[in-house]
Amino acid sequence: MTLPSTKKALDGGWGWAVVVASFLALFLAYGSPQSVGVLYPEWLSTYQEGKGMTAWVGSLVSGVGLIASPICSACVVNFGARPVTIFSGVMVSGGLMLSAFAPNVQFLIFSYGIVVGIGCGLVYAATMTITCQYFDKRRGLALGIVSTGTSVGGFIYATGQNELIELFGLDGCLLIIGSLALNIIACAGPMRPLHVPTYYLKQKAAALEKAEGQLLEKVVTSDLDPVKPVASDHKTAADDPPMATEGVKEPAEAPLAFERSFSICALLVEVIKTKQKSYSTYLRSTADLFQDRVFGALCVTIFLFSLGAFPPLLFMEDVAQSEGLVDGVSLLPLVSIVQVAGVLGKLGLGMMTDIRWMNSVYLYAFTAVGAGTALLAIPATNSYAGLQVISAAIGFMSGNWSITPYATTKVVGIDRLTEAHGILMFFGGFGIMLGPPVVGWFFDWMQSYDLAFYFSGGCVLLGGFLLFLVSSLPCRPRARGDSHPSDPQYTNDLVAAVA
Repeated sequence: MTLPSTKKALDGGWGWAVVVASFLALFLAYGSPQSVGVLYPEWLSTYQEGKGMTAWVGSLVSGVGLIASPICSACVVNFGARPVTIFSGVMVSGGLMLSAFAPNVQFLIFSYGIVVGIGCGLVYAATMTITCQYFDKRRGLALGIVSTGTSVGGFIYATGQNELIELFGLDGCLLIIGSLALNIIACAGPMRPLHVPTYYLKQKAAALEKAEGQLLEKVVTSDLDPVKPVASDHKTAADDPPMATEGVKEPAEAPLAFERSFSICALLVEVIKTKQKSYSTYLRSTADLFQDRVFGALCVTIFLFSLGAFPPLLFMEDVAQSEGLVDGVSLLPLVSIVQVAGVLGKLGLGMMTDIRWMNSVYLYAFTAVGAGTALLAIPATNSYAGLQVISAAIGFMSGNWSITPYATTKVVGIDRLTEAHGILMFFGGFGIMLGPPVVGWFFDWMQSYDLAFYFSGGCVLLGGFLLFLVSSLPCRPRARGDSHPSDPQYTNDLVAAVA
């Protein structure tokens, strides 16, 4: 069932209040997960678990939201942005507060990694959807402002969590940031829906169908039960034999019950056939996407980039402390530098994609090669200033998430952007979920981060060179002409909406 628009996109006015509310919602939800590297050393000293096991907490909180993005988007479509944002605020706040009472890392994986991760995925889908509803011509600007809430939150929370840990301890820090996350519920207030959610449309359709069914049943019953009036006109009760009345009622009730059962069975069969047909169509469409070797290479590259480039967000602070490059906690943590550079990378790389001669696929491959080179330089760095420079380089290159929709459009075309982008996000989330535990296991095995970062840098470099190589090979002309859209304004708006 489609979503009929009740109002036209406003491109301003109340839309800017929605932008502010969405920015604050992402700021409050992603502040702690984006600066989880500050909490990681505290968890290591508190629970005395291996680095690989403890790393699952930080990897799940970022990876689960991406992997579950199709489910989160379906929730927003069915129930609307406001109810989903309220529910996500309860999940994020509850997960953070539960983490303050975690008796072990396994409980922390559930409370912080899964509960907070799903809550972040829900609020991200809700804020992106409601922003796209309120903006059309200025959609790119509005989405850019809203999406920076995650990086700004990570930058401020990195320093704030350090101060809270010094003042109130780890448990007090989690309780305070959990109580702050309750303000996500207040951010849902301005998110007035412009489109009627599918759930309410289905409820209305079901109510109408039920009313029509009851009316039809009354009509059918009145048509099939005219026995008594006809008998009273022509015969008396004494003339009818005792079994005549029973013989008249049974033929009237039995066909009606049979028709009703047959209709229900036919409806169920039709629903099953429709669902099976839609699933088969989706699977064929997905298989057709993977027949494009550039799209397949892009999936592998995003997986390898997420596998290798995300762990520094979690481990850089622990690397500096374990190597003795900094005493205690720095005033400007490395996680904050990564977040600030990430904002600059998103804006800078996004502007570069608007250059006519710029190839977004090659640009993504270049950022992967640059990030891989920076990761390989970490084991050779012997100063905290060097780690700061490397953190800035990795953060800037990690801003390539903003150009992923544009690269996807160049490969598969605008018509299949939504489906292809969801597949890419699944691969990215899977890489983010596996990266930190793998690096932690390398440290537990070698008692050093050197081999771990050589592995991470090698994975990212391999992905970059693979995308360069595959996209440079000549390919046969496409049967469909959607890889190069003819209307650039429409393309930029739709790409921004998917992003």
